Amino acid sequence: MSAVAEAPVSVITPAPGSSLQQRWTAMGRGQRLVTGGGLALLFVALAAAAMFYRQPDYRLLFSNLGDKDGGAIVAQLTQMNVPYRYTEGGGAILVPAERVHDVRLKLATQGLPKGSVTGFELMESSKFGITQFQERLNFQRGLEGELTRSIQALAAVQSARVHLALPNQNGFFREQQKPSASVLLSLYPGRVLDRTQIAGIVHLVASSVPEMQPTAVSVVDDSGKLLSRSPEESAQGVDLQQLAYTQQVEQQYVRRILDILEPVVGKNNVRAQVSAVMDFSQTESTSEQHTPNQTPDSSAVRSQQVVESSGEPRPPLPTGVPGATSNQPPAAATAPVNGANPAPQAADGQQNTGAARAASKRESITNYEVDKTVRVTRASTGNIKRLTAAVVINVPAVPASPEAPATANAAPGAEAGGARSFTAEQQDQLLTLVRETVGYSAERGDSVNLVSAPFVNTEEPEVVLPLWQQPEVREMARSLGLPLGLGLFAAIVFIALVRPLLKGRKTEPGAQLSAIEGDEPERPALPAPAVDLSPTQEQVRLEQARQLAKQNPIAVANIVKTWINGENS
Repeated sequence: MSAVAEAPVSVITPAPGSSLQQRWTAMGRGQRLVTGGGLALLFVALAAAAMFYRQPDYRLLFSNLGDKDGGAIVAQLTQMNVPYRYTEGGGAILVPAERVHDVRLKLATQGLPKGSVTGFELMESSKFGITQFQERLNFQRGLEGELTRSIQALAAVQSARVHLALPNQNGFFREQQKPSASVLLSLYPGRVLDRTQIAGIVHLVASSVPEMQPTAVSVVDDSGKLLSRSPEESAQGVDLQQLAYTQQVEQQYVRRILDILEPVVGKNNVRAQVSAVMDFSQTESTSEQHTPNQTPDSSAVRSQQVVESSGEPRPPLPTGVPGATSNQPPAAATAPVNGANPAPQAADGQQNTGAARAASKRESITNYEVDKTVRVTRASTGNIKRLTAAVVINVPAVPASPEAPATANAAPGAEAGGARSFTAEQQDQLLTLVRETVGYSAERGDSVNLVSAPFVNTEEPEVVLPLWQQPEVREMARSLGLPLGLGLFAAIVFIALVRPLLKGRKTEPGAQLSAIEGDEPERPALPAPAVDLSPTQEQVRLEQARQLAKQNPIAVANIVKTWINGENS
């Protein structure tokens, strides 16, 4: 078997310090295509990663914008060179997060957004020569706008409309018509208003309009359901506040029962339900009582009136025989120095027996107070009419354990083996505890029952999801998958294509040529014989002829011409 030696071929290999252009020139066509494609893919991956990380975080600038305000804001953002985006439907505008507050302040200086609700700013643009009717209409529109803004400030209200009916007050009417209002609310999805919030809206509107009563305000939601009710309708229907108060009382009693029994029977070993019948009726009674008549000494004098009157003494009646003697004036009276004063004498010397008498009168009126008691009683609402409680205590099965002796700290009714049970005395004690806890009253018909029974375990075992199925892991994979994939792809392209190009491909002398360069591996062969690489004589002559042609091309051309002519001749 003869060995075939292949002729060595010297392959031109760029020096280690050669430029990138020489290395590129030394590559074949296939290697150039592969390297160029790898560089292009690497550039695309780096550009995508840069765009992904440099993409600004857009935040909400304004929402629920009308077409007019949205167009004005977009025009101002374009002038300020601020990038913006729309959400679905165009109802909100997004700008980069770092410029949200700056843009809001700049737009606020220009009065944007103006909003679709106008308030008392309508009165600022009043025209000259406006009529009284137009002035009243602008005031009503401004008041409606201010009320709408106040109602929209509530967290659950998305939009609102207020309609006011303000009658024209006239002094010639005996009975003035009262104002009224209607409010239309549109709530955010999933939000509701309770009774207190609706009452707050009603009183807000009623307090903002003079002489408006809260009963004259109607509140309606966007589905057409009446939210506000008059006092008459509230009395006829079911009050949600009463139901909520009843549930609160029942839950409070359940919590009391659990707090008193769980330390005894263990946590999660007791279940309790309480049903309360509440009395929300409002009653008012008035009573008037009178005590029997009492003695004057012990009775109270309400009023006393005493009238006393006395008159002047009447003159004495004339006496005696009519005539000249009786008409004579009386003689001069003489009084002795000592002794009694003599009786007066008449003109005729006779004693006057008709002496004058003084007139007097006395009246006394006394009014005594009558005992009277007036008592007004208003019964309190929310009283408990009847209370019913049901309590179940768990009796789990305890496996027999002869090694575990009974201890003094064992639970009530625990036995050495078999099922855990409570004696009749222990159940009576627990029932007494429950009755004392809920305030048991036999007079109002309360009922409390306590039963001990084993609980059935209906809890399903917790399913542990694998790590790759957990929601947080999936969310993290979605957020980090794109940047990690781009980085891995860029690393593969760099290691496989770019790194060999930068290092340069080195080929040892004596490398074998193959049919397609770089496609087939080197085949093993015997070492080639040594070859003398010094130039031969023919190569020396050929080199001399080349030098002569470069130095004297005319002479070389004549020689070639002579050769051609001599061959043709």
